[in-house]
Amino acid sequence: MSIPGTVQLALYRQMLLIRRTEEQLVRSYQLGLIHGACHTCIGQEAVAVGVCAHLRPDDLVFSTHRGHGHALAKGVPPRAVIAELFGRATGCSGGRGGSMHLFAPEVGLMGTSGIVAASILQAVGAAYAFSLLKQERVSVAFFGDGAANNGAFHEGINMASIWQLPVLFVCENNLYATEVPFASVSRNPDVAVRAPAYGLPGQVIDGNDVLAVYEAAAEAVQRARSGAGPTLLECKTYRTRPHSEGMRDTGYRSAEEVEAWKARCPIKGLAAYLLSEGTATESELAQIEAEVQAVVEEALAFAERSPWPDPSTLTDHVYSL
Repeated sequence: MSIPGTVQLALYRQMLLIRRTEEQLVRSYQLGLIHGACHTCIGQEAVAVGVCAHLRPDDLVFSTHRGHGHALAKGVPPRAVIAELFGRATGCSGGRGGSMHLFAPEVGLMGTSGIVAASILQAVGAAYAFSLLKQERVSVAFFGDGAANNGAFHEGINMASIWQLPVLFVCENNLYATEVPFASVSRNPDVAVRAPAYGLPGQVIDGNDVLAVYEAAAEAVQRARSGAGPTLLECKTYRTRPHSEGMRDTGYRSAEEVEAWKARCPIKGLAAYLLSEGTATESELAQIEAEVQAVVEEALAFAERSPWPDPSTLTDHVYSL
């Protein structure tokens, strides 16, 4: 498909916004401003951006512990993400959730979760509701390679295929489940090839090529929205930061491997393409960089001056008989 230059620039801007926000979160964690986990998706930005570019506000996304990028790509403002990790009342979950529990139903982000493969069953449930209500809405389950060996993966995909539900299964295969190489726990390290066994399309994509992800997601979203059923997209990508900030970065993988994947940075790759095709100039990309940096700096200042949750609200949103 032919992707307009304006769309390519929008994809670049969104990936850069995620990267700069994540980098700020890393610095904030190191300064002790984040009191909890901090799982960044640095290196994986193309997957969230390429998929979410096709979603409407009323389409729903279900994410993982590594969900900052999905939240931002779906429309959660950087200030709401940073404030949430700072534990402030202005965060998207009121300062109660932190890195792994971002919620913003108003933009279709139905939550990130540290429970492996939970997003798969949640997205199938939402898609089933859309089907029953005869709504042309789509749900998306983002999950990692580690979830592909979870029973929820098989149950969710089987159910979605049987009922032809409007759902996308997006596997962000970054080669490691925490610090366990996926190739060591699966004889076949390609997740998408499992799709035919359940009767749905499966496709392996270069998850560091946002244009490739964009094209594949366009077809999958249209397929789901038109009633033709689910699709499994496996995006081969890589996180260049530790599993979570504060954890080791090597020992289970080599420094050479990390550097090799850094050279395949999705943002640098798209920038080079935009310049080579004449879609953008160096000065235009620099202007985008400056605008994005200003947004992130404002978001940081907003989070820093935001209040802590009022202790009197401790039991709000807690279910009890």
